[in-house]
Amino acid sequence: MKNAICEYYSNVTPKPVDWLWYPYIPFGKLTVIQGDPGEGKSTFVLNLVSLLTNGRPMPDGYKTPKPRVAIYQCAEDGMADTIKPRLEQAGADCEKVAYIIDDDIALTLEDGRIESAIKETGASVFIIDPIQAFIPPDADMQSATKMRSVLRKLANTAEQNNCAVILIGHMNKGSGAKTLYRGLGSIDIAAIARSVLMISSLSTILI
Repeated sequence: MKNAICEYYSNVTPKPVDWLWYPYIPFGKLTVIQGDPGEGKSTFVLNLVSLLTNGRPMPDGYKTPKPRVAIYQCAEDGMADTIKPRLEQAGADCEKVAYIIDDDIALTLEDGRIESAIKETGASVFIIDPIQAFIPPDADMQSATKMRSVLRKLANTAEQNNCAVILIGHMNKGSGAKTLYRGLGSIDIAAIARSVLMISSLSTILI
């Protein structure tokens, strides 16, 4: 019997989106946080990690039911002299903040170690900082086809493990364009995300 290639939406069971922080960061989806260099993207995320690992409410009062494990993968700062002190300054529970050891083989967005780490730690959130540092060697950030393929794999990992994946990205220097289009790389990076947030020195807004 020949396998069907189509299915009907009448057979799909609707389900609500589960939120790490409503309505900004969903579980099982990709969230992009972008902004100009020096505007506080990493600081914002580290403070978010502090709230999550301690089970404290979000800045708007949205409650986290329990302390959660976070994986924070950063390529721009030293772990001992920058990341750990900043986590401690933010009040994070470092017993609940993990990172993937990538001294020998550089981590990329399509690396199988991401899913393994999420499963091993039971992480509720996986953070990549910045996305530009974790692009596979054979990928071009301007290539819609390749970036969509890479991010689809990462999105599937997020969905299958009900983990919120946050991608931090720098914005380009263009002016006059809509904010969403100033993120570095293909527009597909933002298009495939469930949520896109912009960090500025004045505010944090959903775009």
